[in-house]
Amino acid sequence: MEEKTADEIAKIFSAAGDSVTIINADANFAAYQTANPNSDSTETEWKAMIQRNTEHLEIIKAYKKVDGTTSIWTSESFTAIDAAITTGKAIYE
Repeated sequence: MEEKTADEIAKIFSAAGDSVTIINADANFAAYQTANPNSDSTETEWKAMIQRNTEHLEIIKAYKKVDGTTSIWTSESFTAIDAAITTGKAIYE
């Protein structure tokens, strides 16, 4: 296993932004239904989607270098990610 390159790390961080967007856009089931009028998802399915995205963010935050100890993250701001994790957990817990 090799260390992640700066480009790979940037792509991972960008992917985290997708999960943040999903969680923030759908902060309640009514908002989700309004934004997705053709969806036949139940509230339980919506909560599962929020949980998957929240867990995705937690996994990304925990990424380590090959040594298994040192974070891959350097100067990235996790403010939006931390807020989305908090929001997401409030929805499904």
